[in-house]
Amino acid sequence: MSAKAVYIHIPFCTNKCHYCDFTAYTVKGQPVDDYLTALDREMRLVTTEVPPHTIETIFIGGGTPTVLTPEQMERLLEMIQAHFPNRSPQLEFTIEANPGTTTDELLKIMIAGGVNRISFGAQTFRPDLLKRLGRIHGVAEIEQSVIAAREAGFQNISLDLMFGLPDQSLEDLHHTLQSALSLHPDHFSCYSLKVEEGTLFYHLAQKDELPLPSEDEELNMYQSLRTILAEKGYHQYEISNFAKPGKESRHNSIYWLNEEYYGFGTGSHGYLQKIRYANVKSVAEYIRIIDQARRPVSESDIVTEQEDMENFMILGLRMMKGVSRSRFQSRYHKDMMDVYGSVIQKLVDQGLLKVEPERVVLTEKGLIFGNEAFAAFLI
Repeated sequence: MSAKAVYIHIPFCTNKCHYCDFTAYTVKGQPVDDYLTALDREMRLVTTEVPPHTIETIFIGGGTPTVLTPEQMERLLEMIQAHFPNRSPQLEFTIEANPGTTTDELLKIMIAGGVNRISFGAQTFRPDLLKRLGRIHGVAEIEQSVIAAREAGFQNISLDLMFGLPDQSLEDLHHTLQSALSLHPDHFSCYSLKVEEGTLFYHLAQKDELPLPSEDEELNMYQSLRTILAEKGYHQYEISNFAKPGKESRHNSIYWLNEEYYGFGTGSHGYLQKIRYANVKSVAEYIRIIDQARRPVSESDIVTEQEDMENFMILGLRMMKGVSRSRFQSRYHKDMMDVYGSVIQKLVDQGLLKVEPERVVLTEKGLIFGNEAFAAFLI
C-alpha cells in the first residue's frame, strides 16, 4: 500500500464547545504562526521518510481551520501544495469550517488553493440548543455561510448535524432537517451526542444536570432522519453519513477501507508503512519536538496482519456496501470465510450480518447494534 490521503490538524477554535473532547484549544494567545512553521517542518520530515505518490484526498480538520487569518490560510495551502504537488485530477480537498467564520476573502483563498469541498459544523438549527452546546454561531450564520460558499464556487458542501441533544425532541430534529435540507447541501454527517469524559457535558451528566433523550427516543431520531434523508435523495453510504450520488466523502472512505494515510499536526493520527501513529496533543510540545528535527509522535504500533484483518472487517462494516470478499482475498491472500467464517455465521444467526455472494454487510438490526458486531471480530 501507499498513502493516497493526507490529514492536517488545525487545533485552534474561537472557543471550546461543551461536548468536545478533540485536540482543540481556544485560539487567543496561541502561537499560530509558529505552529504553521512546525507543520511545514513535520511535512518535510515525514515526506522525506515516506515519499508521497499521487494524492487523492486532502482533509484539513480541527479545531476550526477557518479561524486562521487569510494570510495564514494562504500560507498553509501553499505548504500543502509544496509537499504534495502530485495530485489526482479528481482530488477531493476538504476543509472543516464553523458557520460565521468563512469570510469572502477566506473563501476565495481556499478556492484558489485547491480546496473544493467544505464541511460546516451546523449541529442544530434550534438557537437555544446551539448556545447550550457552546457553539458561537446562530441559525442565520449557517444559512449565510452555505450561500456564500456556493457563490464562491464550492460545489461540494457538507453539513454536520447532531441528535440526542439535551431536551431535544423528535419534532426538533425534524425542524433541523427541514432547515438544513432547504440549503441543498451535497452531504450530511449525522452523529448522536456522545458524552465524553473531561467535557463540560460530562461534568453536568455526573451531577444529573444533563437531560438527554432516552435510548428509544434517540433510536427514533436516527431512524427518522434516515427515512427523511432517503426520501430527499440522500443515500446512506455509512452508518452516520448520507450523500447525493457521487458526493460521498472519499477521504473518510480511505479510513473505512483501512487504507494508509498521512497525519500531520497535534493529536493527529496516521497510518504509514504498516505503522499506526498518534502525534502529541500539546501545541507547545509539538513545536518543541519539531524544533529538534524529530517527528512529534507520542505513540506508534506496528500493525500485525491479524490486527489489520480485524480493522479491515470492523471499519469496512461501517459502510452500507459492507466488506468485499475479493478485496480481502487480494489484500491478505486468504479467503474471508476461512478466517472469519465462524464469527460471521454467529453474527448471521444473531441477525446482525447477512452474507451476499461478494460481500458481508450489516443488517438493519446490525446497524443499530453495530458495536456488538464489530467486537466479535476482535479475536
